[in-house]
Amino acid sequence: MNSSVDEILARGRASGPLVVGALVSLLLFLFAVQLLGASTAAAAAPLERFFRRYVAGSGQALGASWLATYVLTNGSVIAALSVSLFEAGILTTSQLFLMLAGSRLGGAAIVLLIGALDYFQKRRYSFSEATRLGILTFLLSHSIYLPATAIGYPLLPVLQTGFGGVSNRIELSVHPLAAFEPATGAVVDTVGVGLALVVAVLVLFGSLTLFDRVLKRINTEWLRKLFFRRFQHKWTSFGLGVLITGVTTSVAFSLGVVVPLYNRKYIKRQEIVPYVLGANIGTFFDTIVIAVLLESPQGVAIVLSLVALGTVITVGTLVQFSTYFRAVETTQTRLVTDRRYLVGFLVSLIALPIFLVLLPI
Repeated sequence: MNSSVDEILARGRASGPLVVGALVSLLLFLFAVQLLGASTAAAAAPLERFFRRYVAGSGQALGASWLATYVLTNGSVIAALSVSLFEAGILTTSQLFLMLAGSRLGGAAIVLLIGALDYFQKRRYSFSEATRLGILTFLLSHSIYLPATAIGYPLLPVLQTGFGGVSNRIELSVHPLAAFEPATGAVVDTVGVGLALVVAVLVLFGSLTLFDRVLKRINTEWLRKLFFRRFQHKWTSFGLGVLITGVTTSVAFSLGVVVPLYNRKYIKRQEIVPYVLGANIGTFFDTIVIAVLLESPQGVAIVLSLVALGTVITVGTLVQFSTYFRAVETTQTRLVTDRRYLVGFLVSLIALPIFLVLLPI
């Protein structure tokens, strides 16, 4: 009896820091969202002038978001900032849609970074092998969100109208951000709107990073044993990708826990592809939450439009999975085995968004 009580107490002491860390990251997240909204609203005029001058075109919005995601290695922060700028009237609906898409096109940077770090820690295989999950994630996300962007951009008015009915019915009975209004107002008044916006982005990034670190302290062996052996079923694998990423709001966690397994060939490429496709959809959950917290029905509708298109295209690839997988496998094998193709691919990932930013379209 005493041993059972001691075991429970030991687990409680071990989980205490994790619970505290999760609560702190949640409070920081809510504070950052409120500060982001307050600072963008206060700085609407200069921000609008800046965006009209440097991010005037739709292609520039897509490229700027894509590059910014590389810099922060976090698409969620860029998506949150985009929704806040839209709510302040600085971005148009089409620019928001494209900036959300750009946050996905650059979102695989974190997976590439995790693979590179795993390579430097172990050095049991080549760099191309260590980063192959990052390369695969780029291929998968681009195969879904490039066509989703191309299809959704001209159809955005129709999609926005269709999802507008859903988003307009989303009303918060409790306004959790209201508790932070005095504090965020004081920050804006004290440091100014420009620095407040920087602080908001840094705090948002810090809250998501803290949550990732909290998740990393969790023993994921049980997760691997319970779920990852089920990867042989494509729909189960896809559902797990959506679920784990949506619940944790962290691609770094949901994909990070499988990077070592994939690199060491414990999980087959054919098994992990549906999981990554699901993670690419689940990652928008926190963006929807932010749009709801900012009470932006139009923002919610635009996010849902991109999520819906991505989901439809993803389901189509899973229905024709054998054909889709052969195309992805052929491309990835060429990239991993031929250094010239790998270098060309990596260069294109940088050159294309820069080209979009520089081209006034």
